[in-house]
Amino acid sequence: MTATLMALSPADAQRLRGLRRMKLLAVGLLALMAVIFVVSFALQGRYPWLGYVRAASEGGMVGALADWFAVTALFRYPLGLRIPHTAIIPNRKDEIGASLGEFVETNFLSDEVVIGKLRSIDIAAGAGAWVTRPENARRVVAEASTALRGMASLLDDDDMRDAIEAIARRHLIEPEWGPPLGRLGTRILSSGGHHEAVDLLLDRLEEWFAANPDALGALVSGRLPSWVPSFVNRAVDDRAYTEVRRFLADVRADPTHKLRRALDDYLAELADRLQNDPVTIAKLEAAKGRAFDDPRVRELAGSIWQAARAAALNALADPDSELRRRAEAALVDVGRRLASDPALGAKVNGWVTDAAAHLVTTYRHDIAAVISDTVTSWDARETTEKIELQVGKDLQFIRINGTVVGALAGLAIFTVATALFPA
Repeated sequence: MTATLMALSPADAQRLRGLRRMKLLAVGLLALMAVIFVVSFALQGRYPWLGYVRAASEGGMVGALADWFAVTALFRYPLGLRIPHTAIIPNRKDEIGASLGEFVETNFLSDEVVIGKLRSIDIAAGAGAWVTRPENARRVVAEASTALRGMASLLDDDDMRDAIEAIARRHLIEPEWGPPLGRLGTRILSSGGHHEAVDLLLDRLEEWFAANPDALGALVSGRLPSWVPSFVNRAVDDRAYTEVRRFLADVRADPTHKLRRALDDYLAELADRLQNDPVTIAKLEAAKGRAFDDPRVRELAGSIWQAARAAALNALADPDSELRRRAEAALVDVGRRLASDPALGAKVNGWVTDAAAHLVTTYRHDIAAVISDTVTSWDARETTEKIELQVGKDLQFIRINGTVVGALAGLAIFTVATALFPA
């Protein structure tokens, strides 16, 4: 082999050393048979019993040479001679790759094999039991966080802002707002849901006036003639303040107050106009367009994206962040449910099996083609060395066994022949 230990992985280097040892052993047995043959052939006239030894060593050499030729012919030309049907692997590399891909496709990626194997395994229970262990859940979340951070790092802020703006404009801005808002308002008014909002507004107004007793001072007394005494100004201001608070209290306490009814009438009219009045609808659309086309709004959207992205990346990077802790807890909870709920587990197993069956059916040939295409792309010598490195050590046993079997066969044949035809 031309591969060097420096170019191999530790496992392949170990295989190469084992292959070389086995080759030396096989060659050593052949050399031993040759030495024994020479000695026994030279001395068999003086010592007739050496004829049996010669026959055994002769058979051993024949067996060793025959099996050497057979093993060598798989990987290269024996002695460099281009004998037909030798160097089988380098000459038929592409056919071997295609056959291997077809074999995998037919025997390992068939629907029966894949679905049968998946149905024999309780995937949901196994995955659930595995993920319930906190260290495993933490590992899954950590790997997912790393993947998400990597994906986020590939996103360009300008591109994302443009994409978000395009999505928002298509699904939020371009559709007409008036009729949907009018229909929503009609449903809210008919259900009385707006009363709580009115009550909340009145409460806030009462609280504000209570906290700002001078709120009406400049508004009322400021409009009186300058010659009016100051004590009159204060009296007017106090009276206006008191009347406003009393009015708010009356409206707050009386569900049928005329202000409430007027407000209801106005809201009902507005809801109807939003649905049916082209002028009102056009005004709303124009206001919407001005708001979203304002550069400040676009800048705000961009800053929101950047802030959200930075917050998400920080949370994903921090092992002790609330986001990752919650994700780990959720995974553990899901794992417990998968492990303890047979009905849920059966559903998940069914989903996994169906998904795998779909993938196998759709991409079976493409998966198998990876094998044949990979083998086809290999250099012929590289392919030969790869295969020999994996199985060559075992093939050397063929040479060793051939030597032993040949020796036994030669001895047996010589013994039988001698017994049948004695000298």
